This record gives sequence, structure tokens and C-alpha cells, in this order.
Amino acid sequence: MRTFTPEELTPRQRHHYILGSINPRPICFASTLDKEGKPNLAPYSFFNVFSSTPPILIFSVNTRRDGSNKDTLNNVKETGELVINLVNYPMARQMAICGVEYDTGINEFEKGGFTPVPSEKVKPFRVKESPVQFECKVLEVKALSDKPGAANLIIAQALLIHANEDIFAEDDTIDPRKIDMVGRLGNFNYSRANGESLFAIKQPPAEIAIGFDNLPDDLKGSKVLTGHHLAMMAGVTGTPSEEELDDYLNSEEAAEEIKELHPEIKDDKNILHEKVKDFLNKGEVRQAWLLYLAARHKF
Repeated sequence: MRTFTPEELTPRQRHHYILGSINPRPICFASTLDKEGKPNLAPYSFFNVFSSTPPILIFSVNTRRDGSNKDTLNNVKETGELVINLVNYPMARQMAICGVEYDTGINEFEKGGFTPVPSEKVKPFRVKESPVQFECKVLEVKALSDKPGAANLIIAQALLIHANEDIFAEDDTIDPRKIDMVGRLGNFNYSRANGESLFAIKQPPAEIAIGFDNLPDDLKGSKVLTGHHLAMMAGVTGTPSEEELDDYLNSEEAAEEIKELHPEIKDDKNILHEKVKDFLNKGEVRQAWLLYLAARHKF
């Protein structure tokens, strides 16, 4: 384990270590206008949502190495408005072109090949290709330092949200596979939230889990079950009842599963843990608990 104080690192090291470790980060594709009405479009990955009531989005714009402001920062200070467009995979390569430090006055919509769409509550344009667009008013711009390269937090409130119809699932939620988002990593790397990289962890906060502290010691000390597997067993709201266990023990299903085990599991818990792991890998947590408790009861 390496340990650093931020002050001992060079600005380059500090920037890389933070961005290389805190990721993936969503991308704020900020559309603004200057006081003369000229558009600017630029991506920022120091970005996230911080409230839904009211809808507050915050991103950060660094000053340049010479201490001058970027166009986005000047524009939001002058106009108090912007559109935050989200970035998905089909538009990611175009978005990267807009991250180039073009001279003030250059239209990044044209450089990146994007289509400007009029907004309804603010003056900056939306990006037609973006799957979700937030029309925002700026609540505050907070400078974190007066040194070159310092961050400026832009705190914005969404006034209107536009979302493409084709990103919704049948239950009216946004389908992560359909929206196909990208995230920023360190250096020139990105991630794509789709395909095998997507997974679900169903652990509703209102359903009180038993926790690791209520797992039997042999499970917690298992050489077979990983922390991921144990969390599946610890994530239940309760273990099977005596009645449920009795029903399982008297079933043909249990007889078939338990006959593959033998008394040697008293001395070698790995045999049982491997069977438990097989169920957990299939997402059958209740079955894993039943087999585990039945084996303990029988042997």
C-alpha cells in the first residue's frame, strides 16, 4: 500500500492518481452561450448529481495552466444558464473532439458534428444526440483556489429534463442497456456501462439484512466462499425457518442434493461450501441457505 500526502505529489501526479482511482465518472457535456450569444460545448468529468429534490447537478471547471478561465466558466458567470447533456457510447468519440482547447468563439457543435436544438427555459442549445438533457439555471459558482489549474464548482438546478423515448424500459424506468452510458477513467480511458459490465445488486435499504455478524463462523472463515458470496448470504432478511427447513429435508430435492455430501464434511467444510457456492453463483440464495442448514442438521 502506497501512502501520500497531497502536498508531496506534483500537480501531474496528484491529478493522475485522483482521476485514475476515482472512476468511472459520468460526463457533463456543458452547453453554454457567451454574452453575445455564441455557443460553447465542452465535456467535464468532475460531475455528478447531488439531489433530486430539488434536482441539483454539480460539476467542476478548472482554470487553465496560465490561470485564465475556460469559456464555460466565463459563460455561466455571465449568463447564469447552461444545458447539461449526458454522454452515451454512440456520441462519445464526437464528444472527445469538443474537449480540445479551441480558441474562444469557435463553435464546438460544428467541430464535433453535433446538432444544436433550441431549449425551452434557458438560452443555451441542447445537444440533439444526447439521450438526456437538463436545462439548468446556475445557483452558485464557487472558486476553490486562486492558483492556476484550480477548480471552480458550478452548482446548477435542473429546470427541465428531456429524455429520449427509446431509453425507457416497459416499467417506465430508464434501461441502462438502452441508454448505453460511458464513464471517464484516468488518462485517455473510458468505460461503457453495457453488456457484461452491467450487474445488479438487489439490496433494498428498507429490508434489514442479517449482516456478516450473524453468519456462522465456518462460513466467515471459508476458504471457498468469497466476500461476494458471503454478502449474498448475509444480505437476506432472515434464514429459513425450522418449518421451511423440515419441508426441505423431507423433499426429494433435498435427498438428491444431500446424498452427494457425506459425513466427511464434518472434517472438511470445503465440500459443503463448494455446493453452497454453486447455488450462490446461480443466484439461488435461499437454496444455498437450505442446503447449508440441512447439511449441518444431518451431519
